[in-house]
Amino acid sequence: MPGDMTYSVKEIYYTLQGEGAQAGRAAVFLRFTGCNLWSGREQHRARSICRFCDTDFIGTDGLGGGKFASPQALAAAVAEAWPGSAGAGQPYVVCTGGEPLLQLDDEAVRALHAAGFEVAVETNGTLAAPEGVDWLCVSPKADAGLAQLHGNELKLVYPQVEPDAQPECFSDLQFDHFFLQPCDNEQQQENTAAAISYCLENPQWRLSLQTHKIIGID
Repeated sequence: MPGDMTYSVKEIYYTLQGEGAQAGRAAVFLRFTGCNLWSGREQHRARSICRFCDTDFIGTDGLGGGKFASPQALAAAVAEAWPGSAGAGQPYVVCTGGEPLLQLDDEAVRALHAAGFEVAVETNGTLAAPEGVDWLCVSPKADAGLAQLHGNELKLVYPQVEPDAQPECFSDLQFDHFFLQPCDNEQQQENTAAAISYCLENPQWRLSLQTHKIIGID
């Protein structure tokens, strides 16, 4: 039944958005547990669809994490993380994971809106987003069918060697912004140079850096 879901959350914390078009904006990060492209366990990484994830989304033991028995309880926990001194700033929550759309539903979005939040979602795009999301960021992965073909920003980890994960596979989709984000692995310097080169040659695409890692915040 709608609204009967128990939401499993790894962590809820207040920080600055580090990536994409909203980089630098204060936000509460609502990180759901679980993903449909990787178990989150290192022993499964090599045979997973998404092999370059850099996030711990297992369990509910992070800061502010837990199980929430209703959309209202989830929204209340998010609201508690937003500082009381924020003044006129628009409360902003980034729903992420793992894959948030395994859990985030219409009722949770409505509850977050009722708590005064603008709602953003960061998703791999394999599941359709619920109604009412204010900012939708899709990050496609190779060999994962894309169900969400429109949104505010498409953020592609680059490079991915698979033919179905090349930037030109997505450039005709209905997004306002197109970002390449260098893959954070042992070839990061080379990946960054390749992303810069692609953006210069294809100015539809912009470079996205993980600024939170650069400045040393979560």
